[in-house]
Amino acid sequence: MFFPEGQVRVFLYGQPVNMRLSFDGLYALAKHVMHQDPLSGNLFAFINRRATQIRVLYFDRSGLCVWAKRLEQGRLVSNWADVKSCEMDWTGLKLLLEGIEPKQVRKRYRQPVTGTQN
Repeated sequence: MFFPEGQVRVFLYGQPVNMRLSFDGLYALAKHVMHQDPLSGNLFAFINRRATQIRVLYFDRSGLCVWAKRLEQGRLVSNWADVKSCEMDWTGLKLLLEGIEPKQVRKRYRQPVTGTQN
C-alpha cells in the first residue's frame, strides 16, 4: 500500500517520461537529472507524454518502490508548457492525482480597502 508520511517532500519531474522505465530508470532520472537523492525517503513523481499515467518512486527503508496510476479518462496535466520541475508537498501530489491543477491562488475573503475620503 502507498501511505507516505505527512511531512514528506514530493519532487515532480517537469518533462514527459517514458513509462517503460522502471526502478533503475526512474532512479537515474531522480539522481542525475533532478540532482536529488532517491534514497532520502522523498517521493519522485513522473508523468507520461499523454498525461494519462503517473509513477511515483520512493524508498521505504527496505527498498525502492514504484507506485503507478493510469487514468481511464481525463489527463493529469492539461498543458505540458505549464509544467516545470518543482517541489511540492503531499497535499499537492494528492491534488495532482485527483486531476486538480491549481492555476491561481485566490483568497476566499478580501479585506476591504479603507481609504481617506476628501
